[in-house]
Amino acid sequence: MLPSYDKVVTPDTDSAKFADYYRALSERQSSYVGIFFAGVKTTHIFCIATCRARKPKKENVEFFTDYKAALSAGYRPCKICKPTENSEQAPEQVTQAIDLVRNNPKQKISDFELRQNHISPDLVRRWFKNHYQITFHTFQRMYRINNAFIELKSGGKSATDTALDHGYDSLSGFSYTYKKLMGNSPQKSMKNNVILIHRFTTPLGPMFACATDEGLCLLEFVDRKKLETEFKDLQRLLKAEIITGENDHIRSIQEEINQYFNGELTTFNTKIHSPGTEFQNQVWQALQSIPYGQTRSYQDQANIINKPKAVRAVANANGCN
Repeated sequence: MLPSYDKVVTPDTDSAKFADYYRALSERQSSYVGIFFAGVKTTHIFCIATCRARKPKKENVEFFTDYKAALSAGYRPCKICKPTENSEQAPEQVTQAIDLVRNNPKQKISDFELRQNHISPDLVRRWFKNHYQITFHTFQRMYRINNAFIELKSGGKSATDTALDHGYDSLSGFSYTYKKLMGNSPQKSMKNNVILIHRFTTPLGPMFACATDEGLCLLEFVDRKKLETEFKDLQRLLKAEIITGENDHIRSIQEEINQYFNGELTTFNTKIHSPGTEFQNQVWQALQSIPYGQTRSYQDQANIINKPKAVRAVANANGCN
């Protein structure tokens, strides 16, 4: 069944937009990556604007406003441009802006500094709002505060020295921002957990990875409907705030996910931090014991944990995974 016409652009549905998209496809304009997906009727393949493949004739093309609509219409992802993965990747200028933040975690990167590095502040702002639902400057503040939290927790510096070191003019300004993001003042938050969140792309779409110091606690596609509920549950269970950042567990899972999609990995070794009851953790451990490429029923899982009558409880625990 074809998707609704608001997701399909043809000369019959919107001739002006079709002409604009076809021109961008012909010129391989990178600014249109993620804006449309071109389905080629003769090959049943769909591409992004910058695809290096030979450009099709106008009459053989229809455009889609998201890749799921293209998949629903029976098209396969192009193996050259990999549209389901590359359409969600950050543009080069955004990647450069993120690198500036990561390489200078104690410094506030201004619009002037972005322009000095040939980066458009407007492009960066739009991308962060669309993909992170936060501003670029909020992203920066989270990185700076997380870095400050690590320093304070190590006990090497006072709150005042840490505030000044991270570019704040006063302790009060630093404390206000810190409390807003971390939920407590610098002095009261030293025993708190922090959940770091990082976005990365995969061939099936972008994902969020969340991790504490103990391990990975969430791995989910960014378009999941109940993602906000999962975030709230994690913060409640771990008594922690979620802020942007990375640690070794996040870097590990990103590398393993890449290896998995490249066909190089079937067993994951990233440490997991699973906040749940004793019973839930029994069920989740049973899930991890299922061999690659195989399935198990809820009854099978109940038998594995020696609770054959707890099928419904096992199903509920799976739902909380």
